[in-house]
Amino acid sequence: MFERVLIANRGEIACRVIRTCRRLGIHTIAAYSQADADAQHVRLADEAWPIGGPRPADSYLRGDTILEVARRTGAQAIHPGYGFLSENTGFARACQDAGIAFIGPNPESIDAMGSKAAAKALMEHHDVPLVPGYHGENQDGAYLAEQARKTGFPLMIKAASGGGGKGMRIVRSEKEFADALASAQREAANAFGDTRVILERYVEHPRHIEFQVFGDKHGNVIHLNERECSAQRRYQKVLEETPSPFLNAQRRAAMGAAAVAAAKAVNYVGAGTVEFIVGQDGEFFFMEMNTRLQVEHPVTEETLGLDLVEWQLRIAFGEALPLQQDQVHARGHAIEVRLYAEDPEQNFLPGSGKLLRLRLPAPSDHVRLDGGVIEGDTVTIFYDPMIAKLIVHDIDRPQALQRLREALAQSEIVGPKSNIAFLERLARHPAVVEGRIDTGYLDRHLDEFLAGEETAPAHLLFAAATAALLQEENQVSANASDPHSPWASADAWRIGHAGKRIVALSLREQRYEIEAHGYAGDYRLNHGEDTCQVHGARLDGATLSARFDGESRRVPMQADAQRVLLHDADGRRYSFTRAAAFAWESREGTGGNQVIAPMPGRIVLVKAKPGDQVEEGQELLVMEAMKMELALKAPRAGIIESVSAAQGDFVEADAVLVRFEQAAG
Repeated sequence: MFERVLIANRGEIACRVIRTCRRLGIHTIAAYSQADADAQHVRLADEAWPIGGPRPADSYLRGDTILEVARRTGAQAIHPGYGFLSENTGFARACQDAGIAFIGPNPESIDAMGSKAAAKALMEHHDVPLVPGYHGENQDGAYLAEQARKTGFPLMIKAASGGGGKGMRIVRSEKEFADALASAQREAANAFGDTRVILERYVEHPRHIEFQVFGDKHGNVIHLNERECSAQRRYQKVLEETPSPFLNAQRRAAMGAAAVAAAKAVNYVGAGTVEFIVGQDGEFFFMEMNTRLQVEHPVTEETLGLDLVEWQLRIAFGEALPLQQDQVHARGHAIEVRLYAEDPEQNFLPGSGKLLRLRLPAPSDHVRLDGGVIEGDTVTIFYDPMIAKLIVHDIDRPQALQRLREALAQSEIVGPKSNIAFLERLARHPAVVEGRIDTGYLDRHLDEFLAGEETAPAHLLFAAATAALLQEENQVSANASDPHSPWASADAWRIGHAGKRIVALSLREQRYEIEAHGYAGDYRLNHGEDTCQVHGARLDGATLSARFDGESRRVPMQADAQRVLLHDADGRRYSFTRAAAFAWESREGTGGNQVIAPMPGRIVLVKAKPGDQVEEGQELLVMEAMKMELALKAPRAGIIESVSAAQGDFVEADAVLVRFEQAAG
């Protein structure tokens, strides 16, 4: 086995590879950018070396620099993780030329499958079913438009290189094609440095099912069953699971055989994933092959009891596959979701900032966490904002879904906004529970998964206020030098009248004031016309227990000086922020007179100029931030007074980019 391995990646996957290497006694070498000097993968590795600036192009995409570090440190192999250089033919070949093992497929396989167009051409010759479309070399716009007409609408435009939803657009009519093509090519150029696209007939309401394949240097290829990834938003996977609730034994066998045939067609070595589009009638079509380990590989590991990174290391070292196809036996059901720093209520805008609190469930036989950050770390603007992967496993799908709900309820992220509440609603939605979701379901029904203008019911307000009162009293008592002193009491007692306190809570910009009388778990609470008598309240760890108007209830609850987090009887999350009792600072909005940058990023397109008359919702600028394009639109109809950014400019968060002339009157 290798003695020294360099990990040419960062974050969660780098930490994941390091853990397996440590278990196998392999010395690990990390590479890091300026932005990652204090990152967890740097701290976990046996040694770590700087490789450049914070932007990927200045660090993690610099294959020459990474190879130089490998030479200087005596690394025998390089694990590329996923993303960055993991599917870069030039880098794989450079490793080969330098006598350093690339822990992945050979360059020829990456070449064959790295281009969606070339892969489809190859699959045609090996009887792997394909979706009708165009995957040729002629990329002239007029020619592509002609091929689009021949393919028929609706169709999908896809970047010929890369994946992850970048450079993909659904086009439903001919008049939309030119703009969609330009947008897809621009995004593909930014993500992959390649503007080539392919066209495919769009399969309505498809499912996305992929098969994990492995090959060795001795000609053996097997599959390790499927993963269903149909829960997607804008082609980004949201929930992944195995086994698929859609497949029966016959369909699984047919798709598995096609996946193995696809891998054998390129003499595949190492871990790969063959992805299929599956129609509602069960007909399946080859979509692409990812020549690397996938983000969602843990669900396969949990059901098979394997370590796929260990398999990668052993195969790269020259060993044969540990199992034959008939020895692959799955156990139970596994589900993975990704915890992101993003705001689902603001079109899933990626976030950044310090993780003031990162509370996750304890790992167990049923719960696994793969992360690359800890509390106190910073989610930067330069990379993907994933915080952790949460994987659950149990005997069947209903039990696994319940494990997922429980694990999410125990999770809390404070600092940048997160998608936890969105994932909780996802895990309870009938389309997910019943296993009938397709790849476009979330985009068609997104409002069903968002909180919207949610208000807090009175009984939850009283429960949250009770927890806040108990937390406050416990803190005052704990900080007192003499716990028996009357000054150690937080009951708000005053000479001549009973004690009264105001508990101020805010939820989604709405402020609630609850008037409280009482102390030590016995309170009379008022909010408007609603009242409640609370007796015997106790806050114990993650649970509030009390009698509310004589009815005994137990509420999952977390409370501190800044916030109160609870779940109602249906599992819905309510995260209240503690506010000053007698002061309320209203944030003045900017009205409709300007457009600001929602986060740091680079302006890639300016579509307006001073003097332009624009309509509400009209796209004014396009900015690139955290690996995605954001369209900035006019907040109202009006005349543009000034534009403060040019194409190529890097702008900071909250920078004013466009100003409108003041509306008359």
